[in-house]
Amino acid sequence: MLSFLLQIDWNKYRPENLFGGQVLERTPAGLSIVFIIGVGILIGFLILTFFDNFSRPKFVFERDLPREVKRKLTQTIANRSIRVWQFVFILLAFSVFGFQVYWTYYADDSNEQFQALAYKDLRNRRTTAASLRGWMLDRTGKLGAALAYYKVNGKGEIDRTFPLEKEMAHLLGTERGTPGLERTLYIMDADPMPEAWEILTKYKKPEPERKDVRITIDRDLQAYVAKQLEGKKGGIVVLNPQTGDVLAMYSNPSYSLNEAGTLEGYLNLEADKENKPLLNRATREFYIPGSTFKTFTMISAFRAGRTDLTFPGRPAPDCYTPFRGSKPICDAGGSCHACSENIPLREAYKVSSNQFFAQLANGLGRDRMAETARILGITPTETPEEALQQGYFADFWNASNRRIANSIAPARSTIVTGKKLSLFDFGQEGMGQGMAGQMTPFQMALIASAPANLQGKLMKPKIEADIQPQMFSQVLTPQQAAVMREIMSTVTEESGGTGGRVKAKLAGTGIVSGGKTGTAEKDNVPRYDKNGKRVTITKRKKDENGEWIEYQEPIFHRRTDGWFICIAPLENPQLAIAVVIEDIGGGYGGTTAAPIAADVILKARELGLLGDRYRPKAAAPAPRKRRQ
Repeated sequence: MLSFLLQIDWNKYRPENLFGGQVLERTPAGLSIVFIIGVGILIGFLILTFFDNFSRPKFVFERDLPREVKRKLTQTIANRSIRVWQFVFILLAFSVFGFQVYWTYYADDSNEQFQALAYKDLRNRRTTAASLRGWMLDRTGKLGAALAYYKVNGKGEIDRTFPLEKEMAHLLGTERGTPGLERTLYIMDADPMPEAWEILTKYKKPEPERKDVRITIDRDLQAYVAKQLEGKKGGIVVLNPQTGDVLAMYSNPSYSLNEAGTLEGYLNLEADKENKPLLNRATREFYIPGSTFKTFTMISAFRAGRTDLTFPGRPAPDCYTPFRGSKPICDAGGSCHACSENIPLREAYKVSSNQFFAQLANGLGRDRMAETARILGITPTETPEEALQQGYFADFWNASNRRIANSIAPARSTIVTGKKLSLFDFGQEGMGQGMAGQMTPFQMALIASAPANLQGKLMKPKIEADIQPQMFSQVLTPQQAAVMREIMSTVTEESGGTGGRVKAKLAGTGIVSGGKTGTAEKDNVPRYDKNGKRVTITKRKKDENGEWIEYQEPIFHRRTDGWFICIAPLENPQLAIAVVIEDIGGGYGGTTAAPIAADVILKARELGLLGDRYRPKAAAPAPRKRRQ
């Protein structure tokens, strides 16, 4: 027998060699099940003994003793104490077990505080970091255009590298703050952790995961738009209106991912209240959109079938007065574009008549404007207070995973359409002022993309290159969208349009564009000194005792922002662009933001994003000189 046993190759029966190595991988699961069964038997025995104490047989000498005497017997007192401690032990055991069950299975779905803090949990971050993430490629899929990858540093350590670590900072996100694409793209296909019984009975070696991801951002275009905002505050969004692809999106001031990687650096960025580098102005900063919002009002008129609305002329320089005693609404600079009788929508849009669009909004009515807002992803509210409480809108995104949508969700834009709003206030909304001031550059790019879509659809924006386009809503008919594109072209292509700088920059390319300029004034903007501290002025007032005391009052100022939204090329738009520049002083959107948008169109042409028709022709090689 001993000789027989010595001849057996026991290595074949080692756990790592049985069934393709799966026994070794199943062993922890099997031991876990054995442990659970053992604990279950122990708890069952404990419960049985607890109840058995109540039916314990009495000794002979106990049977005839009075009840008061029995309760004082040493054995009875001891048993009673044991039962109490048994009950306490069971209660504690189930409390601990219930606590673990809640935080393991339910907190991730139901506890908002747990969801918020889970991203900051070092254990989760270390677990995620334990497996290397794949490459993040731009829309071309070329390795040379990667946006995130690994490389070995001089010490032989593997570092995660971001070639556009400042230009892509708001999209990639940080490890401490709001998660971005870097922390959400690589867990989108992760399966839930299987139970021990599933591993033991159904285990199969997983196929190798494909961890590289391709996003819609064009690396060269992203770097270019970041360059356009150097030394400025603002945001740029570039979309493909036919598919919803986000081609570029940048907010300035930005920050360095390396700086945000340390706690001290992150806190310094967070403390910069003047520049707010951690804030993504493109998606999460609200602006007054100015005259660019007249595009929204025009969409509402098309949807209502009221594009033929005209308004009686008035002697110049009279302005529109919504009701007796109301403040007047005038065109820019005190001019009166709407003074000529029955000015059509096309002409009013071209010259950006405030009076016309204020009257148009009141003529369409609040219900119609609210309906248009909903279909464009804007929330209409009854009161200004409600407008400030709408949070983020993750459902806008066409994403394969809810985590991805949440990480880049824009702040939800709003307009106030309540019945208590005066005709003056609602008229101001129609021209892009007043309570229309809850718009993000991201939202304005989407408003431009609706008529830019050949079918009049608003496509859901997407950042993942390999998922199919999805429609958010049918905003216009194809015929209405075509007419709107032609009206938008009057701003940039016709004499007297406010966006003439664009036509000048695109001269010779054959590209025809459309757009809308905007200039918006924002009141009560706090001032900061060069150290980022609020500027205040010392004032005096009397306290409760009638004594004079000094206090600091913040100083505010009025800020002027420049806007431009545009689409190009007009016959089949491949770009919908929104540009906002903060604090332009005495300029206008047509002189500050519009030239930047034109440069972005030229760069997109160079990169082939407008199609082969507009791709610059390669220069012909110079002829060789003949030898004499």
